[in-house]
Amino acid sequence: MIKLTILMRRKANLTREEFIAYHREQHAPLFMSIGAVRDNVRRYVQQHAVDAELPGLPAPTFDGATELWFDDFDGIGRVFGDPEYLAVIRPDEQKFIDLAGCEFLVTVENPVHG
Repeated sequence: MIKLTILMRRKANLTREEFIAYHREQHAPLFMSIGAVRDNVRRYVQQHAVDAELPGLPAPTFDGATELWFDDFDGIGRVFGDPEYLAVIRPDEQKFIDLAGCEFLVTVENPVHG
């Protein structure tokens, strides 16, 4: 299983609450409406930062994360290169995500506990 983790920063004109609401209520259903997403994404999880000070750690710089699981690396390309994704989802991302400020990580999980 391949996992794509996207560490997200919101658009500067949005509050954290507006970013979270849009991500959950508008973007998620739209993303799941795309055939290539339904065919290739095995799991989709949204995570949103909370106000929390952690002892000895710097303040967070990201507003949230999205995790997407795929059967193989090619599945990522089938989603993000899909014409419908590019026509519908990419413009939607521009409404609430600072795409240039995001980080992308493709990994294979190595469960240690749990």
